[in-house]
Amino acid sequence: MFSEVYYLVRSQADGRYLVARSDRKANGFLLLFREHFDALSYLNTHAGEVANRFAVESVAGSQIGPLLKRWGFSGVGIVSDPLLPKIEFLQQN
Repeated sequence: MFSEVYYLVRSQADGRYLVARSDRKANGFLLLFREHFDALSYLNTHAGEVANRFAVESVAGSQIGPLLKRWGFSGVGIVSDPLLPKIEFLQQN
């Protein structure tokens, strides 16, 4: 995981990352995509009317841990199929 590059979706309006939450009070799981086009497919499929308000950025796997701590996320959700979507959730210890 550390040597891979992941893609994140970030709001252009306020800089917040796209996360999955079980409820509004939860910190949420940062959504990671393995390919740039998967992130774009996810946006176009599930939020087509607002997709232009988001940007896709790359991050090295070694930067994920510090990113989770800085933003206070519960863990990550690795999106393996952006159309269904199929997401594998990994909780941070």
